[in-house]
Amino acid sequence: MARFGTGTTAKEITDALRMPPATAYRLLNALVGDEYLVRTSDLRGFALGHALSGLVAAATPPTVCTAARTTIDEFRQGVRFAVHLMMFKSASLRVAEEDPDYPLHSVFELLRYPHASAAGKLMLAELDDPASAIPGGQLVKLTENTITDSGRLKEQLADIRAKGQASEVNELEVGSASLALPVRQADGSVGAAVCLTGPAERFSAIAEHTEAASDLTVRLSPLLF
Repeated sequence: MARFGTGTTAKEITDALRMPPATAYRLLNALVGDEYLVRTSDLRGFALGHALSGLVAAATPPTVCTAARTTIDEFRQGVRFAVHLMMFKSASLRVAEEDPDYPLHSVFELLRYPHASAAGKLMLAELDDPASAIPGGQLVKLTENTITDSGRLKEQLADIRAKGQASEVNELEVGSASLALPVRQADGSVGAAVCLTGPAERFSAIAEHTEAASDLTVRLSPLLF
């Protein structure tokens, strides 16, 4: 559809894909039903539907301007730990700026299980229904320290909202710890997080950078939003 353009007919699709017409019609009807495709006004062809916008957004890396990247790089010069920028999009985490000197570990788990990471918990604390951002509503146990009790997680999210920061030690990955501070949008909502990550045994040293990292989030806000 993207290649042939608006108005592409079912026959053109079946010919291009060398697919049995019955199979193509069944798939086309299913895609129309899910709004990935729409029928043209004359009902003779098809066009891309609005549901594809979600797929496009998910596949497109967040845009971080040069000024924001420079600001983060300057901050990194005085920190002995990894500094990453995560952005929140449709109740999901996105890696916006990864520290080139300290690449992220357990990226799949970081993006998939927000209850186990500092950035993820900061995002969950902003949601009216945190469970909606947790796959299957199940608090998967990644390590012995991962929170899997919904009541305990609820209490921690309330504490995060009150303190304006989130942390985790040995919850996402054994031997690792992270501190996440919110980057707020103009309306006060949290749209991103500055994350400081390092060895679990050095978490107290990571926390010493809280004030400086908070100043960084203030400077980043107008650059990101």
